[in-house]
Amino acid sequence: MRHLLDTDSLSREDAIRILDTAGQMAATQEREMRKLPTLRGRTVVNLFFEDSTRTRISFEAAAKRLSADVINFSAKGSSLSKGESLKDTALTLQAMGADAVVVRHWASGAAQRLAESGWMHGHVLNAGDGTHQHPTQALLDAFTMRRHLVGGGKDSGANGKALEGLTFAIVGDILHSRVAGSNIPLLRTLGANVVIVAPPTLLPYGMTDRSDIAVHYTLDEAIEAHDLDGIMMLRVQRERMTGGGSGFFPSPEEYTRLFGLDGERLRRLPDHAIVLHPGPMNRGLEISAEAADHPRSVIVEQVSNGVAVRMAALYLLLAGEEAAE
Repeated sequence: MRHLLDTDSLSREDAIRILDTAGQMAATQEREMRKLPTLRGRTVVNLFFEDSTRTRISFEAAAKRLSADVINFSAKGSSLSKGESLKDTALTLQAMGADAVVVRHWASGAAQRLAESGWMHGHVLNAGDGTHQHPTQALLDAFTMRRHLVGGGKDSGANGKALEGLTFAIVGDILHSRVAGSNIPLLRTLGANVVIVAPPTLLPYGMTDRSDIAVHYTLDEAIEAHDLDGIMMLRVQRERMTGGGSGFFPSPEEYTRLFGLDGERLRRLPDHAIVLHPGPMNRGLEISAEAADHPRSVIVEQVSNGVAVRMAALYLLLAGEEAAE
């Protein structure tokens, strides 16, 4: 792999390689000395045109635990807010000797543009571009799913395995979710069945025409129709909606009634099913406090697994080829 831009182009072999490597990275984080010398002397730049404290800190922790030098570059308060172009910023990062750039941008396709432009020679990792993709989020979700549902517990029993035959529901604002945009192709690549649950107004064009996924318009309908191994609740992204969401669903109360995960719906899932959420959560809207804090919720674990997955991605991009030689 040269870059990590999306999950559409990620092969099954590469996806499993990242998940297996993340398992090894997670094991190192349980030791007293968690820092590895793997990327000593390398420079990783976090280039964020959108606010995302959780993702930026996760990538920063991952790079630092691999002993890389980290530069945080925020659009706010920098030359980017004064009108500097993406090209000029890339040329600046190239001059600074950036070996990898983690980019989060409000425009879909920005990460690919940066990777393919020739403006810089470093590796590019997409940390979220518009409503398009967020590949490391999908990978950490798959890593969490595999740890709980394949091989039992820690990754020793899951290495080399995919998510073959498991069924996962993704519920909520599919239209504006780059998390859904990354999870759907990755889950299909790993052999899982995908169930989409959303109001028609929050489905992307053409979603209902696809033969490789099942679409339902209420959460109750999906729970009745499928033996779900996991359910991922998505945040309603009102900041991306005109009118704050009023044009996409009648009211927050109606949305919760049809699509919210509460304790009663959680108890109707199979006993082994897990609950995921990419965060931040709108408690009381798409998920109740009871469901969010339930023992079957792995939402907090997703955060810690994110560091291991991002360590794996940085390692494979920056040191993987050297290690293979």
